[in-house]
Amino acid sequence: MNDYDIAIIGGGLVGASLAVALAASPLRVVLVEAAEPPPSAPARARMNPGPVSSVGTSPAAPPASTSLRSGPVSGPPWDERCIALNDASRRIFGGYGVWEAMRAEAAPIVATHISERGRFGTARFAAAEAGLEALGYNVPLRAIGAVLSTRMAQLPNLTLLQPARLSAMRTGEQSVELDIDAAGGSRTLAARLVVAADGARSAVRDLLGIAAERREYAQHAIVSSVRLSRPHQGVAYERFTPDGPIALIPKPDDAASLVWTVPDEQVEARMALDDAAYLAQAQDCFGGRLGRFVELGRRWSHPLARVLSGSLTAPRTVFIGNAAQSLHPVAAQGFNLGLRDVASLAVEIAGAQDPGAAATLAAYAARREQDRGRVSDFTDLMVRAFSNRVPFLAQARHWGLVAVELAPPLRGAVLRQHLGHLGLPRAS
Repeated sequence: MNDYDIAIIGGGLVGASLAVALAASPLRVVLVEAAEPPPSAPARARMNPGPVSSVGTSPAAPPASTSLRSGPVSGPPWDERCIALNDASRRIFGGYGVWEAMRAEAAPIVATHISERGRFGTARFAAAEAGLEALGYNVPLRAIGAVLSTRMAQLPNLTLLQPARLSAMRTGEQSVELDIDAAGGSRTLAARLVVAADGARSAVRDLLGIAAERREYAQHAIVSSVRLSRPHQGVAYERFTPDGPIALIPKPDDAASLVWTVPDEQVEARMALDDAAYLAQAQDCFGGRLGRFVELGRRWSHPLARVLSGSLTAPRTVFIGNAAQSLHPVAAQGFNLGLRDVASLAVEIAGAQDPGAAATLAAYAARREQDRGRVSDFTDLMVRAFSNRVPFLAQARHWGLVAVELAPPLRGAVLRQHLGHLGLPRAS
């Protein structure tokens, strides 16, 4: 019972999505997640062979080491943390049969509005020009996790070990041996392919001695929710300032997710403000397009950096999601890119006799390099170009937004980038 075809290390949203993506395959899969199961998870979701019943909750929670104020564990629905899924992600989840259940709690994003503080240039996109009902959807992290958990519980070939942690790995010609530690004891597993979905500080990457390129942005993202005095009408806003972008993404009932990027030296003072003072400063930064910010939800903060794994693969090992690349949240590209990793890997595995064969992993890396490079470079350029006060760059930024708004070829390329269609595998 300790021999598997695939071992997924990390049971967050990306790792759980891969488990669901492999639902139609006969492959035996084990998923190892370090976080404790949610309180509602049945006892059998712990170090037991057999179907799983819950998904690790770590991606939905703020990083414990960096959250300066987390608030209560539960709160009103409008206050929930969400993630923006683009149209490519909607298609991927649709192909796995889980999108309709997620959609029940999703807020459609029917248009986007991009601007820079102090300048009149804007770039606006609407779902209608792409022939879509929505450019994307803002979905509670809890809802995505719950839907994936429900689907995973139906998979007879999936085993969940939780809470459990990878402590060592030994790679052979035909398989990888994994030492797994848990409160109830230790065990050794063997898998033909190890999938590292264990985040930017990947234990798999460290155990294999694979370096990662890290670029610090000297910024923190403060994530919260606000209620608005004016209907948002499904429009998402991203406004660039010299200190970093501020974004509002639609939620139901005229609420919005608020992601405010601030310099490191300002984050503690911002987090220490009372709600009224914080709302006033956020309002001043964003402006009055949506009327007044009338109520503030809980706040979380975390530091921002770009972390790129030095390799997407190693012998019988592959990196996906934040273990492969962790990006700045500008334009909400990170999880969507990770979900395209999932879709591409599932396609490669489906057509392979040996999921961990060198040729299979080489094909995956070749499939993903262009999308990964394009998105990581795009987000990095956006951050560095807009988060400064250099005069000539200010003019270039302004006319760049004007060009995106008025030049059809450039406009179409940017729209396809935001929709995520350029990185979709052929089978999605």
